[in-house]
Order: sequence, then structure tokens, then C-alpha cells
Amino acid sequence: MNFEHSDKVRQLIARLEAFMAEHIYPIEQDYIREVTASPNPWRTPARMEALKEKARAAGLWNLFFPKDHGGELTNLEYAPLAEVMGRVIWAPEVFNCNAPDTGNMETLAKYGNEAQKRAWLEPLMAGTIRSGFAMTEPAVASSDATNIECSMRREGGQYVINGRKWFTTGGMRDSCSIYIVMGKTDPDNPDRHRRQSMILVPRDTPGVEITRSVTTLGYHEYPFGEPEIVFENVRVPVTNVLLGEGRGFEIAQGRLGPGRIHHCMRLIGCAQRALEQMCRRAELRSTFGRRLSQHQSVREDIARSFCEIEQARLLTLMAADRMDRLGNKAAKDLIAGIKIVAPNMALAVIDRCMQIHGAAGLTGDFFMAEAFNYARQIRLADGPDQVHMMQLGAELVRRYAAT
Repeated sequence: MNFEHSDKVRQLIARLEAFMAEHIYPIEQDYIREVTASPNPWRTPARMEALKEKARAAGLWNLFFPKDHGGELTNLEYAPLAEVMGRVIWAPEVFNCNAPDTGNMETLAKYGNEAQKRAWLEPLMAGTIRSGFAMTEPAVASSDATNIECSMRREGGQYVINGRKWFTTGGMRDSCSIYIVMGKTDPDNPDRHRRQSMILVPRDTPGVEITRSVTTLGYHEYPFGEPEIVFENVRVPVTNVLLGEGRGFEIAQGRLGPGRIHHCMRLIGCAQRALEQMCRRAELRSTFGRRLSQHQSVREDIARSFCEIEQARLLTLMAADRMDRLGNKAAKDLIAGIKIVAPNMALAVIDRCMQIHGAAGLTGDFFMAEAFNYARQIRLADGPDQVHMMQLGAELVRRYAAT
């Protein structure tokens, strides 16, 4: 693969970096304080809407959208842009490139029918509504999607949905209008991968009840939220099913591939920012008569962080390139590899940055604590490390034992 960015991508990187420098870094802390102090922290602040308009006007909108569905960029071209956006936790939304909406938009583009696209994909692409992805359940080990127990029983022209979900990212916010819900429509099917379906459930459907906001390491993640949601006798038309009955597991596999690599791209941006912050802190602070940068252990932490970031970045680009050339299925080993590597790498680098900052590194005065929370989540989101290692290990045994 060619590791040199094209002129188009270099120009987009420069424009994104300039936008971040002018509009996002200067208000980063103010924005967080504004959201946290709001009487309704689940409402998208007016400041965010203004930033979105600026991004749209600057031509920095929906950059993630896959080229094979009408977008302008390949995965490989999008990778460095996601990295730039990932340097500030809330920045991707400014460009309509935030999870879970990116994954839901790709899902609708790939698996939705024309009516579903008109109703939900178009306003999501316009940024006028938000969405949630309701798959994980508190009562079962959801890392194995075949465990999902949410019931989706067909009655005439409707599905009746009963179940409990949590960690439905984005599901708390006022602007969240639609959930993609995974459940069982055919629980007795002998093929356990044909028991599940995905159904579109408007948030205002009777029987949909948000019971609480679930925190992660103490963060509420305003204004997105990670709610626990009860679906009690929720009725939606059968036309709300995506792709068809029994295709939920298939959709999940198709949806999570790009989503996993997008998270990894953003985490590399978090880690790169932590490395840069580490270097600045090391030059500004002194202990025992020397700058921190003159201590051997600090230099080792900086050097090790550089190596680990570069390794993860190259693996991410390699996975993106293979996805573009051969498809997601052919790249599943590299996608699994980067999903294992990138969150752990980011945790290690951010932790070193926090350590060099001393007690200040644990506070909200710097970006590291919230970035650490994000990286720790991604060791579980879209499949935990253990599942990816189990599946990758089995694939490698088949591949090399056969030769």
C-alpha cells in the first residue's frame, strides 16, 4: 500500500486541523462545563449546532460516509481525518462523524429500503436528528450476539417488542429519534445465527421507557448518554425490519467492521495528542533539579509511546486499505487485530501522560481522564478483546496449520 496521502487528503487534513485550532481547541473546556452545568444536559447545546453549521459550510461534513454508498472518501483516506477529529472527545459530532450515528447511517445505507432511508438516513445525514443502537443487554453476555434475548414477536402486520437494553450510546439525548434494536424473531430456529432481527423503533413509540443513565467510570457522557431502556409491548409495523427477518446477525457483522476501525482511528488521535502533551509537560516541569524531559524514565515513556502509536497507526491503515481493496470480510483478521491493539495502546499512552502530569492528570483540567474513559470503553464496545482474540486465534490456526 501507498503510505503517502493524496493531495486531496492532505488538503482535508490541513482544513480540519485549521478548523480544530480556530473553533474547537479554544472552547474545549468551556463546552464541557456548559454541557455539564445545563439544566438539561441531554440537550445538544446551541454552540454545537453553530459549530455544525460552520463545518458544513467549510465542506467538512459526513466525511466518514463510505465511497461505495456515494461518499467521497475511502476508509484509507478517512483514517487520518478521523484521527484529527478524535483528538477532542466531542469533536466528531461537529462534522457529523460521531458514533453511533456513523454506524447507524452506514447500516441504513447498506441494509435499509428506500422508505427507511427517506425517513431516517436523510435526516441523520443532515444532522437534524440523532440515533441509538440497542443491542447490549444487562441480563446476558452480549459479547455473544446469539445470547440476545429481547423478544420480537410478530402479530399480523406488527412486531411486539419486549426486552431490556443498556449502553445504547446516544439514546439519552433529546434529539435521538430512532433506535436500531436487535432481538429474536425466531428463537427456535436451528441455525442460531438466523434467530435475530434488527428493527427500527422510533423513540416516541409507546412502551419505550428510559429507566436510567448508566455511567462509565463516573462519566455520564453528556449529552449522549448510555441509557438502560425497557421495551414493554412496543408495537411497530413489520415494514420497520431491516433487510428481513433473521438477518440481524448478518447486519451486526456488516455494521461493526467499519465502526471498529473508526473507533481505532479516533483513539490514535487521542494517543497522539497525549504524546504531544507529555512532551510539553516534560519540558515545563522540573523535579530534583532537572526538567522531567531529562529523566531517563520519562524519556523511555515518551519513546515507547511513539513506537506504540506508530505501530497501531500502520496496522489501522493496513486494515483500512484491505477493506477498500478486498472488502470487510477479507480484512476481518486485521480489523480484529487493530481492535485488540488500539484501545490497549491508547490506554497505555494516556496513562503515561497522566502520570507525567502528576495529580493534575486525573482532573478535568486536561483531556486525559475523559480520553482514558473512552479508550477503556472501546476495549468492550463492538466486541471485547477476548472475543476478538478468540476468533482471530482460531482463524490463524486454521490458516497456518493447513500449510
